[in-house]
Amino acid sequence: NRVEDVLWAYRDRILDLKKDLRLRYILIFKNQGATAGATLEHSHSQLIALPVVPTSVLEEIDGCRQHFQQKERCIYCDILRQESSEGTRVVLENPEFVCLTPYAPRFPFEMWILPKRHAGYFEECQRAQLDFLAPMLGEALRRMDTVLARPAYNFILHSSPLHEKTGDYYHWHIEIIPKLTQVAGFEWGTGFYINPVSPEEAAKALRDAETKLSDWQQRWEEFNRSLGSAHQTTQVERARIEQLENQLRRLTTQSDRLAVERDAL
Repeated sequence: NRVEDVLWAYRDRILDLKKDLRLRYILIFKNQGATAGATLEHSHSQLIALPVVPTSVLEEIDGCRQHFQQKERCIYCDILRQESSEGTRVVLENPEFVCLTPYAPRFPFEMWILPKRHAGYFEECQRAQLDFLAPMLGEALRRMDTVLARPAYNFILHSSPLHEKTGDYYHWHIEIIPKLTQVAGFEWGTGFYINPVSPEEAAKALRDAETKLSDWQQRWEEFNRSLGSAHQTTQVERARIEQLENQLRRLTTQSDRLAVERDAL
């Protein structure tokens, strides 16, 4: 599974770079498409190791810490419980992960993938978890491509800073953001985002994409069955096919000769 290989590469690179105590945060992301910031045509991810923790990450962690101090629970675990019970914003679910459209998304069709088991550090994932994460990530991207006709998108892995103890209250996750709208003056000036698509509508469209994929898979299976039937064609049928092909070639030759004669006239 290529997606699983990529996830293992993420994990291995983080574990290796974590040994360098000068580094405090590692960001892994993917820009797919020119409008999402991609500068190379081939598909690729990027890893940037930083000697500081970005301000946006600190703000996210601080919000998680405050919720933990008030509730003695991880805010992302609370989100998972609420979303799983309501179900209206859940796109995909398996024994280890949930893919959902967040309650207050910044962008249309924004998706999050979160582990069901509380974990602050992506690099601590075990094989059993990645075995479930890879197909979910691939399926989420396929559904997004089906519904939105292969949009440009950004994919960001949110994980705890390397050497800070945030594991009790922070919860690693993946964000997938299709590039359907532009961040303009209002967003830059206020930090608020205008999103014309509700998360419930987006989640329903992404869930319904399963039908489209299933129909496609059914047509593919029918095509394969037809190929299997063709391989079982009898000798008589093969001879008839060859006869018809010979007739077609003769007709094509006659047509070409008549065209030459017409041009000569």
